[in-house]
Amino acid sequence: MAAKRRKSKGPPELVAIDHDDYHAEYVGWTTSGKQFFLTTPFVPGTATVPGREFIALYVFDRAGILEEATIDDLGTRDSMDHAARVARRDELLASLGEVKFTRVEIAPFSIQRFGVEFGLIPRPPEEEGEDWCAIFLPGDVMCFWPPWTSGVYDT
Repeated sequence: MAAKRRKSKGPPELVAIDHDDYHAEYVGWTTSGKQFFLTTPFVPGTATVPGREFIALYVFDRAGILEEATIDDLGTRDSMDHAARVARRDELLASLGEVKFTRVEIAPFSIQRFGVEFGLIPRPPEEEGEDWCAIFLPGDVMCFWPPWTSGVYDT
């Protein structure tokens, strides 16, 4: 039986993300009181255009407002150096100092880099009676629904 969702009358002010071992493996807080989310967004390829792979570190203040975004273009999936991506991930995590992997609560945001929209983007209902959602772009691998405080996402 599917979990019943509480309806939302509009986009979220904050979205909770619980730490897990999947897409939210690198979410948490720094000892200086910043929230962070380190992720590997991507632009899917098409029959004629190869996709792109990225690594992104988003840093938020205590209130969940984006303060800083470090985004690197890692190239196409076929040409990406996996060892270099892991090394960059470790470098970005180290740049945060001591961290605790735990729940974060962040505000939706949108930024443009490399001609691509990145962020936690609210989406209005497609049809009457449906609800708002918030998705991480690019890649659309994490979709959040009300209640925004649940901390869980769909993939």
